[in-house]
Order: sequence, then structure tokens, then C-alpha cells
Amino acid sequence: MTPLDAPVRTAGTTEEAAPGALRLLARCRASVRPALAEAVGRLHPWVGEMAAYSFGWCEAGGAPAAGSGGKGVRQALAVLGAEAVGAPARAGVPAAVAVELVHAFSLLHDDVMDGDTTRRGRPAVWKAYGTGPAVLAGDAMFALAVETLAVQPPPAGPAAVRLLSGALGDLVRGQADDLLFAGRPWAGPGRVSPEAYRAMAEGKTGALLGCSAALGALLAGGPPAAVAALDRAGRRLGVAFQVVDDVLGIWGDPSVTGKAVHADLRERKKTFPVLAALAAPAPAAHRLAVLLDRGGDPAEAAALVEEAGGRAAALAEADRLVGAAEEALAEVPLAADAVRDLRSLVGFAVRREL
Repeated sequence: MTPLDAPVRTAGTTEEAAPGALRLLARCRASVRPALAEAVGRLHPWVGEMAAYSFGWCEAGGAPAAGSGGKGVRQALAVLGAEAVGAPARAGVPAAVAVELVHAFSLLHDDVMDGDTTRRGRPAVWKAYGTGPAVLAGDAMFALAVETLAVQPPPAGPAAVRLLSGALGDLVRGQADDLLFAGRPWAGPGRVSPEAYRAMAEGKTGALLGCSAALGALLAGGPPAAVAALDRAGRRLGVAFQVVDDVLGIWGDPSVTGKAVHADLRERKKTFPVLAALAAPAPAAHRLAVLLDRGGDPAEAAALVEEAGGRAAALAEADRLVGAAEEALAEVPLAADAVRDLRSLVGFAVRREL
């Protein structure tokens, strides 16, 4: 298993680098799946089918499928959040169900907003069922997530709803900023700075990861200091995860990422490596800005990003954020085994085929 303090860029394949993390994810998915399936089963049958399709449990039309619906990092964080404050895994299951529903809802709506036609190698829900039905299914999953927390006994239940609501507000703000970034210039006073990117990524990706771990601890009766520390750790992990995703979006292996080489540059996304390169005091930064402004060759842009130090800056930023997540876990007393598992999960999440 890759230790948490190892450089991000030294990892091998996910399976080679983190077999323990993969087993951990499988354990958490197994503990959450029955409750998640029961919750989805309470939806309108047609809406429930779309939800099940989004999780990879069925094909369009309802025929069973063997998909897992992703690795389940957020639900694992919720389970580990409960274990971190000394509770059994089952104490974090309602939190895991809620965050998995919210994550699925956010992906479903993201695909509609971005016009992405595929998700995990299959047609996106809106492509398989239509835009209106997909939006309806996302709304239903969001409502189900809130209900899952609201029925928990007080004071934890109401506090959990407030925590989730705050994270969702941050997620919406991050998503809004991400959409607005597309219309901002590559250079000049209106450009997107790396600092603005960090704030966007913490909202768009980090808020729900932090909320996942914090909700598990909250529903398990953990002290406020532990809940807050787990939230901070998850938020820092989320930004690191997004930065690594940006690196893979430019230089990742298409057979692993499912994207064409230089995909994010072809789509003119303002990702961290590009923004860091543009902010660098290097001649290549100016050439990169000119090239991007005129919509030049993505391969040439990727070379200029690397020459200006954007790739190295992104990897260093991911390393820094991993260290910051570990610092948050060390701020309060937590169960040693759960902290070990959380560190394993942090390492797994940011060391993906770099």
C-alpha cells in the first residue's frame, strides 16, 4: 500500500498501489448496499429504475446489470467517520446512504448541464431516459437523501440535515463558479487564479467528501471537534482529488481514464495545471496564453503547460493537500484503526495512474 506521505507521482496502478484500499472500499460498499437498495426501492418505480441505472444495478428498461456504480469513496468515508469516533460501521450507514444519493444526484445533473453523453462507460441517464426524466430522478434522489437523515433520532438527525444542507450550498457555489470560469479570459485581470480554483474545487468536490466523513461521525455520536476535523480532512482530500483528476485529464492514459489524450485541453477547461502554468513567471506561460486564446493545438498546449511548470505544480499541490488532510486527522483523538483506513483511502483517491 502506498504510504500517505509518498510523492503522488511515484504510484503505480491503482490495484498495485492500494490493494488494502480496494478491500476497504468493498467492505464499506457491502455494508451500505442493502440500505441503499432499500431506500431506492421506496421511490416511484420508474424513478427508482433510473436511480438503479445510475448506480449500475440495471440496464435501461430494468434488466439486471452487474455494475457497482463506482468505487464508493464517499460512502466509505461516512462508514469510516463513524468508526473513527469508536462506533460500529452500521452507525454510519444512514450517512453513507445519504451522501451516495447526493453524489449520484449531482453526477446526474452534471451530465445534463455539461452535455456529457456517457457515464462509467454507459449512456448517461439523460441520454438513456431523456433530459426531463433524468432531472426528475436527480431531484428524487436528493429528496430521498434528506429524508434518510431527517428520520434519524434527534439531536443527530436535525444536525445531520443542517450539515448536509451546508455542504450542498457549498457544492452549488463551487459548481456555479466552475461554469462561470468557462467564460473568463485566459490572461489579464479577469483570468481565473489558482486561488480561485482552490475555492471552487473545495465547494464542487471537497464539500461532499468532508460532509461524508463528518456525517458518519455525527450520526455515531462523535464529539463536535472530531466531526469538524473529519470535515476538514475530507475537504482537503476533495481538492487534491480534483487536482489529480485535472492532471489525468491532460496526461492520463486513455485506456484508464476513458478520455482521449489531452481531453481537458480540447474542451478548453480551466484546470489547475493550466492555471498554475499561466500564473508562472516563465516565457512559456505567455506563449501558452496566446495559444489558448486562439484555440491552438492541444498537444502543443500540453507541452507548454509542462514547460511552464503546471504539471509539477499540480502534483506538488496534491501532495501538499494530502499532508493537510493527514494533519486534520491528527488534530483530535480518533480510533487508530479507522485513521489508518482513512489514510489508506486518502492515498488511494489521489494516486491514480500518474
